[in-house]
Amino acid sequence: MRSSRKQVSAASHAVPEVRFADHDLTSFGGLVVLQAFLQRIDLNGQLRTRLRHLSSSVAYDFSRIVLILIVHTLLGWRRLRDLDHYREDPLVLRVLGLRRMPDVSTVSRRLGQFDETSVDKLRDLLREVVGRRVCVASPACITLDFDGSVLSTKARRIEGTAIGYNKKQKGCRSYYPLFAMAAQTGQVFDVLHRAGNCHDSRGASEFVLQCFAKLREMGFRGRAEARMDSAHFSDATCAALDDHDIEFSVSVPFERIPDLKAVIESRRTWHPIDDEWSYFERTWSPSKHSKTRFNCVVFRHRVRKPQQGPIQLDLFRPVEREYEYKAVLTNKVAAAGATLEFHNGRGAQEGTFAELKTDLPMEYLPSRRQVGNQVWLLSVVLAHALTREMQMAAATPRHERNTPRREPLWRLDRVDTLRKRWLQRAARLTRHAGRLVITFAKGKSTESEIRRLLQPWGTEAA
Repeated sequence: MRSSRKQVSAASHAVPEVRFADHDLTSFGGLVVLQAFLQRIDLNGQLRTRLRHLSSSVAYDFSRIVLILIVHTLLGWRRLRDLDHYREDPLVLRVLGLRRMPDVSTVSRRLGQFDETSVDKLRDLLREVVGRRVCVASPACITLDFDGSVLSTKARRIEGTAIGYNKKQKGCRSYYPLFAMAAQTGQVFDVLHRAGNCHDSRGASEFVLQCFAKLREMGFRGRAEARMDSAHFSDATCAALDDHDIEFSVSVPFERIPDLKAVIESRRTWHPIDDEWSYFERTWSPSKHSKTRFNCVVFRHRVRKPQQGPIQLDLFRPVEREYEYKAVLTNKVAAAGATLEFHNGRGAQEGTFAELKTDLPMEYLPSRRQVGNQVWLLSVVLAHALTREMQMAAATPRHERNTPRREPLWRLDRVDTLRKRWLQRAARLTRHAGRLVITFAKGKSTESEIRRLLQPWGTEAA
């Protein structure tokens, strides 16, 4: 049925008069979902338990500061100073269990008062939250991707930073933490904090083994898999992973192995995988003095050759193609096509890094002290892990088993999408018959989304 112009258009040209009053209005009505979720997992209690060694005689204890940082980043704010924009929001105060928000100076000062033990405790909490989910989701196989990411700053006096390789902000001081990503859930499992002038492989071997050892402590008995880039290509790392029954794939750096280039150039027989990819295999050792040998698969990919001169339509010009090469060292027993799919799947972690830096303020360094910035980073990573946990608890897995690329088993939305869909929704808090009620504006999509997310936590929506 078509609508007439009179049924659609409305004469509304008057600008409303602006007034401000205390009506218990909130700009973040979707926080009610987060509140139910945090209460069910008792996040505040877990934070208090892990940070009990720090002084709690102050008005705002350290566990409360971490909870404030998690909520702060989930709401979409980036700097500590942005806390002033929502300090009187009634629902935010209720979620945090506060009557009054702390000053920005208080939060900044508390950040600098954390210690190394508290950082280790927060890392342990992150591993427990993510590890519990990934062990249940994929008990037969867990894949961890390892890669570093640069966190830069233009400030000169931030403890623990150093000038290192930084192609985006050359000459800036930075941190260069190493991340372990759980491929099956798309969450960060653990973080190794490092200065910005270190090589990718510094501390990586021990860190990789510690991550899988933690999963074993949590009861995981399935197949362990690790994927790494060429920076982790070394005899010690590969041998250590193989000795601990960890299946791995690591990119081979051509610039460090001149002999490999000669082998590829002299190769005449390539086995096809499909119309674009072909390969050959050979046994390979990371060093000449090592007795351990692994399978090295060299892949060749046909790509379009860049055209020189005037641009013409392909209809009138033959398409020229050339090859790009990549080599993968692995101890997995699998066909070449399966190895290629498996190793290429590690590219999904770049999307997680983009989300942590764009939708969440991972690159922001709020403290002059290194430990304060470590607590901030772990708070951001915890916030990201909790949003993934909420989505996974409210939905059934998209894949019943692991895919060749080890994609996340759930279809997971980005944090910014969740904010726009249900978190940043205006609502009003009222009391009816002694019960606290939050009321949203009527909307089918918002209503269905909030009902779906509240269902796993046993909270009713009228």
